[in-house]
Amino acid sequence: MGRVSIVDNAVYRGGQRIATPATLEETYRLLDRLLAEDPRCAEPGEHRVLVWIGLHRPSDRELDSVARHFDLHSLAVEDIRQAEQRPKLDRYGQTLFTVLRPAVYQDATETVDFGEIHIFTGEHFVITVRHSEHARVGRVRERVESEPRLLSTGAEAVLYAVLDQTVDDYFPVVEGLENDIDEISDALVSATADRDGLVSQRIYQLTREVSAFHRAVAPLHMELHQFLEELGQDGTDLELRHGLRDVLDHLIVVDNKIESFQASLTNALMLDSTLLAARQNEAAIEQNEQMKRISSWAAILFAPSIIGSVYGMNFHRMPELSWTWGYPMSLGLMLLTGVSLYTVFKLKKWL
Repeated sequence: MGRVSIVDNAVYRGGQRIATPATLEETYRLLDRLLAEDPRCAEPGEHRVLVWIGLHRPSDRELDSVARHFDLHSLAVEDIRQAEQRPKLDRYGQTLFTVLRPAVYQDATETVDFGEIHIFTGEHFVITVRHSEHARVGRVRERVESEPRLLSTGAEAVLYAVLDQTVDDYFPVVEGLENDIDEISDALVSATADRDGLVSQRIYQLTREVSAFHRAVAPLHMELHQFLEELGQDGTDLELRHGLRDVLDHLIVVDNKIESFQASLTNALMLDSTLLAARQNEAAIEQNEQMKRISSWAAILFAPSIIGSVYGMNFHRMPELSWTWGYPMSLGLMLLTGVSLYTVFKLKKWL
């Protein structure tokens, strides 16, 4: 028997769970029967019927099953199969397809892990498809089940709750990245900043993390704004719209924080490049000073070597060889040349 990816499968009426079918087929039959028996099931309130199917990495067979029964658009279904989608809210007829990228900050590695959740919301159904463990849909279900009045307003209430949880989970990520950036700033201004390139490497790593976080958040900003305008035209529950507007406000705060992180990391990268250039310049200056010292001593030692090499040739016709003071003179000349060169180099501060 293949793996069953159904995490939770519930039928609600008036915001209360009335059944937990064991299979998708049971869910379809119960929903169809309830809708056929009572036309009020489509109205918000105590008679509203809603099916919420939660899937985790569903098989093709399971995905095809829900797609056929709820008439899900093939493009949206294909997005689920491929995963790695950008955040978005796409309308296909009466069905809204939403993609979210939950994020979790990992303290141990100081990195951000991203998940992915796809949500179909229709008149009588919600289908959530998770591709990772980072989407806390179970917590969302507990929340909406504790608020029957909210759940009785329809599928948009579930979407709101998932959006709210996802955006709330962004704030610990913001805090974690902010601490990392503060540590980078402290390291850059510290007198003991490392010279092994570790700070530069960390800046590049953080830049990638922040860029990935921005890609998970930024598209959702405009999409959610457009969705709110759509709900306002449809006359959706006022409290629900207030809740979604609050989510949008929080999302704007997160987005602004991310933009400030990007600016801070750009400044940090520029400062690090400046410090690196300064360190390289210091190293070049120090190397130049060392070369001056080496060249000076080489010149001091080279001049007597020339004199010594000339008198070491032992030619027969060298008048100085017969002089009484020839030997002392050659030694004195070597000494005088070395002292003169040492004095000149010392005055030029090469030594």
